[in-house]
Amino acid sequence: MTVRDLSVAVVGGGIGGLAAALSLLDAGIDAHVYEQAADLREVGAGIQVAPNASRILHRIGLEPVLARIGVRPGHWHQRRWDDGRTLLRTDLGDAAIEAFGAPYYHVHRADLLAALAAQLPTERLHLGHRLTAVATHDDRAEARFANGTTVTADAVVGADGIRSAVRAALFDRDRPQFTGCIAYRGLVPADRLAHLDLPVEAVAWLGPGNHFVHYYVRGGALFNFVSVIDRDTWTAESWTEPGAVADVLAAFEGWHPLVREIIGSVDETFVWGLFDHPPMARWSDGRVTLLGDSCHAMLPFIAQGAAQAIEDGACLAACLAAAPDDVPAALLRYERIRLPRTSHVQGLATTNKQRFHLPDGPAQAARDAEMAQGSTDWSFKAIAPIFGHDAAVLPET
Repeated sequence: MTVRDLSVAVVGGGIGGLAAALSLLDAGIDAHVYEQAADLREVGAGIQVAPNASRILHRIGLEPVLARIGVRPGHWHQRRWDDGRTLLRTDLGDAAIEAFGAPYYHVHRADLLAALAAQLPTERLHLGHRLTAVATHDDRAEARFANGTTVTADAVVGADGIRSAVRAALFDRDRPQFTGCIAYRGLVPADRLAHLDLPVEAVAWLGPGNHFVHYYVRGGALFNFVSVIDRDTWTAESWTEPGAVADVLAAFEGWHPLVREIIGSVDETFVWGLFDHPPMARWSDGRVTLLGDSCHAMLPFIAQGAAQAIEDGACLAACLAAAPDDVPAALLRYERIRLPRTSHVQGLATTNKQRFHLPDGPAQAARDAEMAQGSTDWSFKAIAPIFGHDAAVLPET
């Protein structure tokens, strides 16, 4: 069998699924995407696209559109919660290209999803397909949908998110644990904050029990923020539950006036609970495998959730292209390569949750001193293994 004889059915039309299909097509593999929704939708929130993801997006044809819809921040800036003192300020901009060979972008999630969908040939995107069953056989895989359609392909890939139907069909449903944090997100028209003269950079304010992140998206027309707050209990894992701006302001009482002014400028905010999904022991069964949030949903404390899903698709395409005659072996190779890396990044995100929210005291002072030495996350020295990685280049063993 040649690469061009291979067919892959990708279940899920989010950022990870669409990027995977485009990487598969770029490798010469016949790929189709099956999405349960009647139309593609993404939440109104920003996303950070680090060089390890942007190099793949450029490779599959999105460089021109990313230059238009994205914002390239000049720095990653971590600041103290009350007085605004700089804890760490890392050059991005051209420095990221020089160091890692690809740029760092801030993008609106809906804009990135639309760009990926526009790049995929229309006949390869199938909406209104809710998965009901998946099966793997010696010579094929099958996906069955609620509309009566059955799709047969050489491989089926579950890119269907944290509530993955493909994962549930292959393995037990995971049991995420509440992290003790909730997050509020908001978007503000940039001209509403023009008087603050905010620089084009990603800023994280670190403080006792909370942290606050903000940056521009949509070519600089919108200002995105996410505030993460310690809380004892939460039940739903949803991105779309309305929140109260007054509650966010109350949680950031005593914080720097700039933080409070940004929060107070938003018209509406949405809140969700942050749940920890432990790394899975395996992703694949025969000719069926998983990708992105379906197998490694990440906490947002290292801004790598979408990036790792995009990496998954590039690695999957490379593994299938390298062994078109043995799809199960190719999927196992993909799993062996990707699972340790994504588990490592998940662990870094979990560690950052604790580090970002330290109360003032000896541990916080030690953290700040370490950051001043440039030896923690977001310094180039520390982040190079993540940002410098090319997921399409397979290790020799």
